[in-house]
Amino acid sequence: MSGYIQNIRSKIGHDRLITVGAGVFVYKEGQVLLQKRKDNKCWAMHGGAVEIGETTEEAAKRELWEETGLIANNLELLGVFSGKDMLYTYPNGDKVYIIGINYVCKDFSGDLLTETNETLSLKWFDINKLPEEISPPDKKPLQAFIDYINVQYKHKAK
Repeated sequence: MSGYIQNIRSKIGHDRLITVGAGVFVYKEGQVLLQKRKDNKCWAMHGGAVEIGETTEEAAKRELWEETGLIANNLELLGVFSGKDMLYTYPNGDKVYIIGINYVCKDFSGDLLTETNETLSLKWFDINKLPEEISPPDKKPLQAFIDYINVQYKHKAK
């Protein structure tokens, strides 16, 4: 959690907070890299809160590197996600309304980390065999990512 968010949380407790998030789906040869989150034990894209003064692309690249060890050489905007699907309560009780700006990364370098303070594991999934346990705020963006891949690569993803 960013210092800014921690500061706000110290003032508002678990009340709903509007956050701007930046996320990344990493794609390579029919597979997507997902992380298993420590907080809710669900599979998710890589991302987090945008820091003050940071662009969403900078935040997405930073979060990708922190959570995976990968460097995004290029990002493509997938979309901006908002609405009731983006209301979420974390396991610790913190309530958020996420406005998510999400990207696709097909051009990356670096070595994968095995674990971080936010993740239990990283795993490549076949685009047609994604796990059931997807983090709730990532379901809508994940569907948009699958649709994007279907159009770009003519995969028959579910």
